[in-house]
Amino acid sequence: MTLSAAERDRLADIVRLQPTKNKELQERWEMESGSEVHGYLEEHLSDYYYRNENSYICATPEAAEVTGVEPGMEGGEDGPQIIRVPELEAQVFEVVAGPDDRAESVVSVLQKVREAFDADPDVDAVREALQSLRRKGVVEAVYRTVPTFKLAVERDDVDVEVV
Repeated sequence: MTLSAAERDRLADIVRLQPTKNKELQERWEMESGSEVHGYLEEHLSDYYYRNENSYICATPEAAEVTGVEPGMEGGEDGPQIIRVPELEAQVFEVVAGPDDRAESVVSVLQKVREAFDADPDVDAVREALQSLRRKGVVEAVYRTVPTFKLAVERDDVDVEVV
């Protein structure tokens, strides 16, 4: 299957962001709906992606070869050892409560990012960053009155690369 430049760019997004979901790709690709993303994937990239056991979109090993992009995470049986994430996700990973600490709310993480990095993301961006890190297996959600988050791994066990 020969890919156009646009298809190759979108496939690279999948390789970088995996595991991901329709909504994340919809926003990145500026599409109208998750259904439009699904249609695009099936029509243009069906040989290069699959859905994992949790229905998240993942790239095939061949997709990484075709695009020359490093996968969004690498690791073994003990979880990811390297994650490649956007800057905000790296900042969130840096400040979110550790695995032995009490989980904290999205707003708490937002305030810590603002203080530590002199950044001003909105609460929805921090929520999405936490959910993306959760899908990568390095953050866990603890459900109380509101969802709270903390690291699922020791911070020093994961190398974070900003892409």
